[in-house]
Amino acid sequence: MANRKPLLLIPVENQVRELDPKLLLACVAAERGFSSVIGSRREMEFNIDAFPRSIYLSKSMTIRSLLFFQVALYFDIEIVTWDEEALVHLPPETYFSRRLDPRSIKHVSRLFAWGEDNAQLWRQYPHLPDGIPIHVTGNPRSDMLRSELRQFYQKEVDGFQERYGDFILINTNFNHVNAFGPDMNLFKPVKGSGQKAKYGRAARGMSREYAEGLRDHKQAVFKDFQRIIPRLEEAFPENTIVVRPHPTENHQVYRNIADRCQRVHVTNKGNVVPWLIATKALIHNGCTTGVEAYVTGTPAISYRASINETYDNGFYRLPNLVSHQCFTFEELRDLLRQILKGEVGVADGDEREGLVDLHLAAKTGPLACERMVDVLEKINFKMSGERSISKRTQRWLITRGLHLAKNIKSKLPGSHNRPEFQRHRYPGISAEALHEKLLQFQQLLGNNRELKVEQLSKVMLKLTPLTKSG
Repeated sequence: MANRKPLLLIPVENQVRELDPKLLLACVAAERGFSSVIGSRREMEFNIDAFPRSIYLSKSMTIRSLLFFQVALYFDIEIVTWDEEALVHLPPETYFSRRLDPRSIKHVSRLFAWGEDNAQLWRQYPHLPDGIPIHVTGNPRSDMLRSELRQFYQKEVDGFQERYGDFILINTNFNHVNAFGPDMNLFKPVKGSGQKAKYGRAARGMSREYAEGLRDHKQAVFKDFQRIIPRLEEAFPENTIVVRPHPTENHQVYRNIADRCQRVHVTNKGNVVPWLIATKALIHNGCTTGVEAYVTGTPAISYRASINETYDNGFYRLPNLVSHQCFTFEELRDLLRQILKGEVGVADGDEREGLVDLHLAAKTGPLACERMVDVLEKINFKMSGERSISKRTQRWLITRGLHLAKNIKSKLPGSHNRPEFQRHRYPGISAEALHEKLLQFQQLLGNNRELKVEQLSKVMLKLTPLTKSG
């Protein structure tokens, strides 16, 4: 038992953004003999008592994680963490109060960083546990941008281009002011004039001054983008306009605009990478997709008709700097015409390349997933034997308490645990569809180990490596 490899628990929150890269990680791990459970984070945490001793690959370490971390450690689950939001991140003090919790991080055994910038950020954290290893591995999401894996999305790319032709992609990130539910914004709606708005969920960890400034700036940019969508359709009669909202945004405002247009489409289908490969140009403002477009070689424009240097050169510095920048609609229109004619390509230069290298490890050489599995293989993890009746009873009682707490939270305003929001973020995938994706990854990676895929629930599946062929 001592040399058996532990089960990997790979939770997913936003299916369209996280599932494919995390499935790639599971595929790479399977080639090394690791079994994995992948699926809805909420479902996985609800059922933590169902798993043997495992390694849980957490995507955050906020105050929201604390209760689960405490329970997971009692169940002999080792916690390894990265932060999905650490590539394009808030200024350090605000990032620390929002994304790191000193009680949660002390339960983490090691950290995976997107790049050296992420590692430097964590090293500044005053509550960083002494001796906690920070591994600069890169992230599975950045692996999906690499040229050797882009073929994974070719069928989708061909489908998008066949349906939309030479389309212009607008990626939005207004979830701070246009969230799936209004109580999830930076501030909750006020019931009467003159009332002071109360914090919404998105403002957690921000000072009121910072949150109010960010709200005002995002609202201004949100209005700018609503204005340019129909103007772009008018200015480019030969092109389709595709609006891709942030995974946690409310889509209705964009659908209302599309209803008044002929060639505007609103969709959040699938991962963003095939959209970036398929499009002629990306328009954004401070969005992570600006960085992803740079890596894929897609011309990207940051449209900055409304400017606030505190946020534009703070929170959104990286995606803005690695993109072309336009400050008026006329500039945007003229640059897009040049891009569509092939006269202008991706924003380039040594300064931009150095900036991306600082933020993203594993752009070449071993994949980020391979580097992560290298670390996981070195964890000294001993499988335990049978637990006593007393221990099993305590586990059952603690699990029931976790279920009760989660169910109560799911009914609270603004909670991410609300069932309708969970279905929005993670609608699920069949075992057959997941297995098809795995086979694609294996073909691209040259892996030949047979994999068994089991459907554990509507939103959770298990991958088990079988014998190698050949």
